[in-house]
This record gives sequence, structure tokens and C-alpha cells, in this order.
Amino acid sequence: MRFLVDECSGPALATWLRDQGHDVFSVYEESRGMGDDAVARKAEIENRILVTNDKDFGEKVFRQHWQHRGVILLRLTDERSANKIGVFAKLLLQYNDQLENRYVVVTDDLVRFAKLQ
Repeated sequence: MRFLVDECSGPALATWLRDQGHDVFSVYEESRGMGDDAVARKAEIENRILVTNDKDFGEKVFRQHWQHRGVILLRLTDERSANKIGVFAKLLLQYNDQLENRYVVVTDDLVRFAKLQ
């Protein structure tokens, strides 16, 4: 899969995804300080699923009707890299074929697919 890992989601998750064979652009590693609009545009143009901790992308999807390949919003109480990776590993194991073109909210113990209108 092709992912764009937002700066707030950190480099460890991006590295782990690459190690799993995914094509990953990491804002933290490759373009620190990139604004939300530029992140959204890059994800859309490059057909990447956006991985973020930033709720502002929900505004882009639901109010501004941003066209996207998929958004995974991480809402974790434990923000340590090891937990992010563990939660993401479970997400990919259980829902790998359901992530594209969806808005997915992931908590420490719940995965929710938001309705898109």
C-alpha cells in the first residue's frame, strides 16, 4: 500500500511500514513543517492513504469534501511509538482490504469506519 505518514504520527511508524514493504512518504523525515493543505494535496496526487493524529483532516473530508485515497486517524491514549506500531499492525492484519477510500478512526482498542456522504 501507499501511505503518507503525517508529521504528528512520527518517523517510527513510517519506518515500520516501510519495513513491512509499503511505499511510504514521511512528512517528519522528508518535509517537516508541511501544512495541512499541502499534505492533503500530496496524499491525493500520489494516491496515498493519509495516516495522521490530526483531527483537522476530518474537517477537510466531511466539510470541504476533500477527495482522498483514505484517511486513518490515530486517536491513541498511549502515543509511544511501540503502541502506535502495535495498533497499526492489528489494523492492517484485520482490515487491510478495507482501508482505501475510507475514513478510519483508530483508538487503542477500537476501529471505526466513518460514513462518507
